[in-house]
Amino acid sequence: MVAWAIVTAFPLVWALMSSVKSDAEILASPWSPPSSIRLENWARAWNAADIGRYFLNSLIVVGGALVLTMALGSLVAYTLARYEFPGNRLVYYTFVASMFFPVFLALVPLFFIVQKMGLLGTYPGLILVYTAYAMPFTVFFLHSFFRTLPSAVAEAAFLDGCSHLRVFARVMLPMARSGLVSVGIFNFLGLWNQYLLPLVLNPDPDRYVLAQGLAALSVSQGYRSDWSGLFAGLVIAMLPVLFAYVAFQRHLRAGLTAGAVR
Repeated sequence: MVAWAIVTAFPLVWALMSSVKSDAEILASPWSPPSSIRLENWARAWNAADIGRYFLNSLIVVGGALVLTMALGSLVAYTLARYEFPGNRLVYYTFVASMFFPVFLALVPLFFIVQKMGLLGTYPGLILVYTAYAMPFTVFFLHSFFRTLPSAVAEAAFLDGCSHLRVFARVMLPMARSGLVSVGIFNFLGLWNQYLLPLVLNPDPDRYVLAQGLAALSVSQGYRSDWSGLFAGLVIAMLPVLFAYVAFQRHLRAGLTAGAVR
């Protein structure tokens, strides 16, 4: 585990060190620590290279998609896990089967559908597509989690006069907090690093998300030989992912173990 931790952490530490070096230091001594901390690299990447705008675009799209995915996914998963009705298994296995459908095969029809709806290159278009992309895994994960929750608590709430919606919102969701946090982190990581879908559905440079912006930055900064600015933009893109994992790692472990045992 120590060896694996070193292999995993070394590229992150190297990128962080390179982001505060000068271009000459990066080329002359790429493995040595910086002689001085150059925070102007980060400022240049944030302002001159438009990383700040790409970062804001990603927050809007990923934040909107995450809220919509968690709201709809938890409702669907709870209904499929706790209620028996005709077609229950068919709906559930349709979600499970869609997890194995390659997104590459859906790009062309998806492009024309979004275009026909007038949502090509817009925030709502990307948010809806991201939500559809993340829904199958969300339903699959939360379905098994909701089945592990005790039924006695929900039955007691029904006896006290709670409606089905209030039982879901006031009783079951708080009990499923660990599972919600776990699947929320997984969805955040997947959507934050998404590149293929915005590449096809988001052609407007003013609405580029961070993955698109970094790809454009790698080309422009490479021609300018501004390697320090490129590394600074890369580190800025990594920070939200690292902060999310560090902040919720205990909930992530608890959610994975609780959902695995029935």
